[in-house]
Amino acid sequence: MSRATQRRTGWCSSSGWPCFTSDTSKSTGSWRRVIRGILEGVMGRVLELKNEMVEKEFSEYHYMDDVLHDLKLTPKELEIPVPRFFISERSVEQQGQKKMLTEIFKTVEVTESPEPLTTKDMSQEEAIKIIQLVERARQGRLRAKLNSESRRMNRMQRIKDPGAAAMELAAVSIQKVWKGYRERKKAKIAWEEEMIFLGMAMDPKRRVPGPAVIAARASEAVTRIKLEEYNADYQKSSVAVTNQLRDVEGHDMRKAMKDQIRQWFIECRDAKGSFPDYPDEEGGGSALIFAEKNPIQMLEEIAAKEVEDAKKPKEKDGKKEKGKKDKKKEIEEEEEAGLKMLPSAFLSDLEVENKTFDDFWKTRNESRNFNQRHEVELIKEEKRKDIEAEIRVQVDEQMRQELAEWKLAVDKDKGGKTKGNAKKKKGSKSGKKKKKEKDLTADRTLESLCQELVEQGLLKQANNVRLQEYLGDYNYLGTTLRQNDIEPMPSLSDVRQVLSLYAILPLGSRAVHEKATLIKAILLAGPAGVGKKMLVHAICQETGANLFDLSPLNTAGKYPGKSGLAMMLHMVFKVARLLQPSVIWIEDTEKMFYKKVPKEEKELDPKRLKKDLPKFLKLIKGEDRVLIVGTTKDPISADIKSLCKMYSKILLIPRPDYGSRRILWRQLIRKQGGDVTRALDLSSLAKISDGYTPGHMVQVIKSIVTKRRILQQARRPLTAAEFVAPLAKIDPVFQEEEEALKNWYAKTPLGKKRIKAATGKEEGKPPVKSKSKMKK
Repeated sequence: MSRATQRRTGWCSSSGWPCFTSDTSKSTGSWRRVIRGILEGVMGRVLELKNEMVEKEFSEYHYMDDVLHDLKLTPKELEIPVPRFFISERSVEQQGQKKMLTEIFKTVEVTESPEPLTTKDMSQEEAIKIIQLVERARQGRLRAKLNSESRRMNRMQRIKDPGAAAMELAAVSIQKVWKGYRERKKAKIAWEEEMIFLGMAMDPKRRVPGPAVIAARASEAVTRIKLEEYNADYQKSSVAVTNQLRDVEGHDMRKAMKDQIRQWFIECRDAKGSFPDYPDEEGGGSALIFAEKNPIQMLEEIAAKEVEDAKKPKEKDGKKEKGKKDKKKEIEEEEEAGLKMLPSAFLSDLEVENKTFDDFWKTRNESRNFNQRHEVELIKEEKRKDIEAEIRVQVDEQMRQELAEWKLAVDKDKGGKTKGNAKKKKGSKSGKKKKKEKDLTADRTLESLCQELVEQGLLKQANNVRLQEYLGDYNYLGTTLRQNDIEPMPSLSDVRQVLSLYAILPLGSRAVHEKATLIKAILLAGPAGVGKKMLVHAICQETGANLFDLSPLNTAGKYPGKSGLAMMLHMVFKVARLLQPSVIWIEDTEKMFYKKVPKEEKELDPKRLKKDLPKFLKLIKGEDRVLIVGTTKDPISADIKSLCKMYSKILLIPRPDYGSRRILWRQLIRKQGGDVTRALDLSSLAKISDGYTPGHMVQVIKSIVTKRRILQQARRPLTAAEFVAPLAKIDPVFQEEEEALKNWYAKTPLGKKRIKAATGKEEGKPPVKSKSKMKK
């Protein structure tokens, strides 16, 4: 594939794999779907690998610093990019729902009346005191002004004729100051030029987007518009072709299928002496008949399948008896083999899409299709398969009935008893019918439900933040610390990475969410100010998800009573499913699982969701892209058993380390409008701010980098000393608090497994000896 084709279609020129973040390809239809299929397969395999690593290491965080060093790669190479098509390739239905929600948010903002101004009742004595205070302040300012004017007049009277010597001395002083300033300025310019030449600083001209960048952005915008037009044309053409094929070729397809099935009936009767049983829909129906096999092979396959199904329970019993004997052998094999991946749900699809690319698109000449418009013949080939499958289901129903009639006619001729054609499979169980979830709002429209949730503050707009704005450096000593039996705290970069895998990729892609391990709820635990709320909003922005707020403080006093609570949860989960992807946020989730509710919070009834919410959580299936995200700054006050039962994934977010603090200070100061110069010692600032969270840093920067201070930067640059006093007024996150969080995490299911594995006491497994010990 040429480089031009790779750029046009969104494939990475270095690796040959589809670029994760590319969405500017003008190709439509089959080509883009092949790329997307491969991309989703790769995402699914990455998730499977992550889950396997968690199961083997008993840790949500994995440190690859030694591997990066050996392969001479940078941490940026391990960053999981978020595909842009999560947002750009929404269906028409989703776009309409987004517009509807935007309109509802606007109308609610307009109709919300401002809170009435309340006046505080004041006694006569208090009023007199305030008036006296203000009057005394006015008199003091006036007195100070008069004194200043008087001193100025006295100074002017004392000034005499300076004389020639004083004039010369003044000129020399002015020259000295000016020459020093000029030389310092020249030295500064020379130093900056040297840094730019050495590649250690960026040229100021390049900080502003150049003509090439502006042209590229304009071209990208035009490409996006064209892509939307092409997609709309493709959808119209696809519908038209489907209808045409159904009308023109549908009758012939149905007739050919019926003839082939009848022929199969006759051949089976000639070979076996009786009509065969019709294959069930679960087993593929008549698709088995259309395979290129003779009737005897077909009957043998069906019989072998039935025998296999009947043997399954017996095999399980045999395995239980045999399991105890072969336990030691299995452990030894596991140790020798290392990490073995379980069967993949994505590999087969990935291989099919890759084969499609190799067989068709890799050698296809696209030089004549410069505009990358869709081709009707390719659409016909795709839709013909879909129509065949659709017609096959209808034909199966008709032919089952026809086969039953044939068998009945033959039995009558023989004078035998009629046999029902509907036989139950061996080993099949008629399970209990599941209760259907009762729809409490069947008579209401989606728009009215959204309107009510927005008015009640349960459906909110997510803040415009991206995951890449959650700043943090990579942990470069993770492997080293683990080798010395020290469990490292994850860095903010590790948190960002894990959240991409567990939340963003499954929520953004329907195919990945349906096949990957289902994660229904994630808990973010960490001290105040580490960015838990920001991460929740970033998940919504990256995937285009809607944000529902079921925090105890937000739901207090809303929908009272048991019936009201059931209605609230029903509405939230119903709308979340209809408007998926959706994120249900529970801030301060520890309040739901309090061991003992504090007296000041008893009126809020924070535990009202504890019993009913897990029931609704069970109703979330693979096809529902709904994720519950809980945040907590004090998980120790909650009942850990109930908390871990609800949240399948618990992520501990620490205070930032030195590298992360240095990056945070630099980026946050620049974001506020400040200039980071040589006068600002970031290393010292990062060192003295140990224990402070990003929230604390933002608070300090806003108090120092004001509009007035920004104007003064040219002659008085920012220094680290300016930030010390505001930092000293804030209490940091002390080491004891972090240790308490680590001890709490050690009591979670994964934390317990990690400790057992580290001490060699894992259930069912002997301690794994290292090679060095075994040699001794």
